[in-house]
Amino acid sequence: MAEKLVVIVGPTAVGKSAVAVDLAQKLDGEIISGDSVQVYRRLNIGSAKITHEEQQGIPHHMLDVLDPDEEFSVAKFQTLVRTHIDQINRRGKIPILVGGTGLYIRSILDPYEFPETSEDRQIRAELHQVAQREGKAYLHRELAAVDPESAARLHVNDLVRVVRALEVYRLTGRPFSDYQRSVVNQPTPGESPYHLSYFGLNAPREWLYERINQRVELMLAHGLVQETQDLLADGYVPALQSLRTIGYRHAILYLRGLLTRPEMKRLLQRDTRHFAKRQLTWFRRDARITWFEVSEQPLEQITRQMTEIICSGT
Repeated sequence: MAEKLVVIVGPTAVGKSAVAVDLAQKLDGEIISGDSVQVYRRLNIGSAKITHEEQQGIPHHMLDVLDPDEEFSVAKFQTLVRTHIDQINRRGKIPILVGGTGLYIRSILDPYEFPETSEDRQIRAELHQVAQREGKAYLHRELAAVDPESAARLHVNDLVRVVRALEVYRLTGRPFSDYQRSVVNQPTPGESPYHLSYFGLNAPREWLYERINQRVELMLAHGLVQETQDLLADGYVPALQSLRTIGYRHAILYLRGLLTRPEMKRLLQRDTRHFAKRQLTWFRRDARITWFEVSEQPLEQITRQMTEIICSGT
C-alpha cells in the first residue's frame, strides 16, 4: 500500500505555513519544508522561516539542516525528504510537505532521477583549479562548447553551477541541460509513488502583492540587513548559493553601498512579486492540485475542507 503524503503549495506569502500547521493539528501530522532556502541555518528572516512559536508544537523537518556554505541540490532534497516521508508514515503520522519551490516538490511526487546522485570530488576540484588558473570565463567557454543551453542560462560568475554542469557532462557524457529538460517537461501527473492529497493556495494578484510588500517591510523591520551583515562578518561570502537568494542578495547590495535602503526595499518587493508569479505559473501546469482561494474563506474552513478530502480518499 502506498505511503500517505499531503502536499501544500502556492506562491510566497500566501499563507502556506499557517494552513499546514492547522491541518497538521487536525490530522496528527508532521510538516516537511519544501523550501530551498529554509534548509540553511541562520537564514531565518530572509527566508521567512517559521518561528518556534508559529510551529505550535508540530514537528517540522528540513529546517536548519545545512550551514550557509554547504551546497544543496534537488537530488539531496529528494533523498532527505523521501526518508522523512517514510519515517513519518512508519510512526503512524501524516507527512505534510509544504513549499513553493516547484522543482523540489515535483522531485518528490514524480519518478525523477537526477545526475546529482553521482558526484566526483576529484573532477570538481580539478575544474576549480582550472578556474583559479585560467579564470571563470575559460570554464564558461568550455561549458558552451559541450552544453550551449546551460552556458546560455548560467552567468559566467556562477562558478558553482558552471562547475556542476561540466562535472555532470564528464561523468555521464550528456549535457546537464538534457537532465533539466526531462525534469521540467516530464508529463507524469498521476504517477506519484504516494497516496497523494495535493492542495494549492492562491489569491487575487492585488491581495497577494500587498501581502508580499508587507512581508518585505516586516523583514527589514525585524533585521534582514543585520542578519546578512552578521553572516558576512562571520566569513560567509556573497558568492555562496545560500546568499545569492532573494532578500540576501538585495541586502548585500545595500551593504556594499550599491543601493540605497529605499531602492533595496523596492527591488526586493518587485523581485519577490515576480518570483510569486513564476511559482504560480509552475504549479498551474499540474492538474492534480485542488486549489483554494485564501482571500475568500477563513483558514479554519480551508483546512476543514482539506481534511474531508484527505479522509474521503479523493
